[in-house]
Amino acid sequence: MSGTTRTSADLDPRRRRLLYRAWHRGIREMDLIMGRFADAAIGELSEAELDQFEALIEVPDRDLFKWLTGEVETPSNYDTSVWQRVRAFHRHDAPIHS
Repeated sequence: MSGTTRTSADLDPRRRRLLYRAWHRGIREMDLIMGRFADAAIGELSEAELDQFEALIEVPDRDLFKWLTGEVETPSNYDTSVWQRVRAFHRHDAPIHS
């Protein structure tokens, strides 16, 4: 089971491939992080943003997770507008349970 809640029926082949890869990274936590973002945004990303997302998909899970948690600074060549959107998509500034 992929976890995706989005159908890929209306997507072009490149977007379908990226959606699949976002949900099948290897580490379940990163599947959820990249996959949920892809579910929400893949249909609206421009070609340039798809290039950025594709580059992020190639980064090993452990590196992405360290960048996301702030354990390691994101290298400037990956600190793109799409990466900022991924981070903002998963940011929680308030307690999850109140």
